[in-house]
Amino acid sequence: METFRVHILGCSSAMPTLKHHPACQVLNVRDKLFMIDCGEGAQTQLRRYGINFSRISAIFLSHLHGDHVFGLPGLISTFSMLGRTQSLHIYAPDDLGSVLGPWLDFFCPGLEFDVVCHQVNPATHSIVYEDRSLSVSTLPLSHRIACCGYRFDEKPLLPHIRRDMIDYLHIPTYAIQGIKEGAGWIDGEGKEWPSEALTRPAAPPRSYAYCSDTQYLPGLAALVKEVSLLYHEATFASTEALRARQTCHSTAAQAAQVARDAHARRLLIGHFSARYTDETPLLDEAKAVFPDTLLANEGLALDIE
Repeated sequence: METFRVHILGCSSAMPTLKHHPACQVLNVRDKLFMIDCGEGAQTQLRRYGINFSRISAIFLSHLHGDHVFGLPGLISTFSMLGRTQSLHIYAPDDLGSVLGPWLDFFCPGLEFDVVCHQVNPATHSIVYEDRSLSVSTLPLSHRIACCGYRFDEKPLLPHIRRDMIDYLHIPTYAIQGIKEGAGWIDGEGKEWPSEALTRPAAPPRSYAYCSDTQYLPGLAALVKEVSLLYHEATFASTEALRARQTCHSTAAQAAQVARDAHARRLLIGHFSARYTDETPLLDEAKAVFPDTLLANEGLALDIE
């Protein structure tokens, strides 16, 4: 099966700790890399976990609070020093270009690649990026400033050609792609074989949803319905529910409620408040509602199935 994997580089809330780094993830979709949020120290974490800088083609920012974007200027500067020439596309729910442009003009004059800022509408659920293997759509969230999550949906793979039928019918290499795309094959005796008889179905397409930062939104479940892996912030335990409401964050139990109502396959919780030196109570709270829950920790790499 082709790669569909998320790497966790940072999962703290606004105050980084010795244990956790600010928010940053990298999603690997068929060996194309997408960064999600870019907290301070992102490039250090990329090096630490052996993730290839040059293959990051786009960055998706949930919002413009510092713990989600302060790593961006340094990362772009490093791209420049490494001789990057490929355009870098950045998606954000605010006018990032007006903020980032002067910084790049001052610190990175003569940049040899384009930094293209795309302002997305955080109030709508709409596709903002698409290529041959993936589509990315926004997920409206509710935070103290404009904020959105992102859903990454793998496009369906072509069916697999059956090796036994290739040998039995002596199907030439040049015909295999057409058969995968639905064409039939006529054998030496004039019998026509439909594509369905020559192939087996590919694995179902996979999906990943990233939801941080937000207060609990019951309607979010419909937008992440049946997602393969849901990342949802769990800044507080339910004992701090009032604080969660005041700061527009979620509790671990609320994150699990979204996963349960969405019929998600798995839940990954993160964005932990610095007050928790041990996140086990947050995990236990979430698992009581949605058993298939994991804690996000730096260095975690999950294959999404």
